[in-house]
Amino acid sequence: MEDFYVYIIYSETRDRYYVGSCDNLTNRLVDHNAGRSTYTKRGKPWVLKYSEVYDTRSEARRREAEIKRKKSRNYIEYLINSLD
Repeated sequence: MEDFYVYIIYSETRDRYYVGSCDNLTNRLVDHNAGRSTYTKRGKPWVLKYSEVYDTRSEARRREAEIKRKKSRNYIEYLINSLD
């Protein structure tokens, strides 16, 4: 059974967060840092700050959209800080 992830990465150089979803978190982070993603290629290096695991791709995408819909850096930082 494959897991699906919602993740938040951070670029210190751009002081920006990026929210995404994928099925292989390690490979996806490598893609971001290799410049294979249009939006994130200028913010390297990206650091994983937060992730959630889901059983289906649709659940992960739904959660990704929910986080993005809030358009809130405060909410993203709340999620990240909830791990402490």
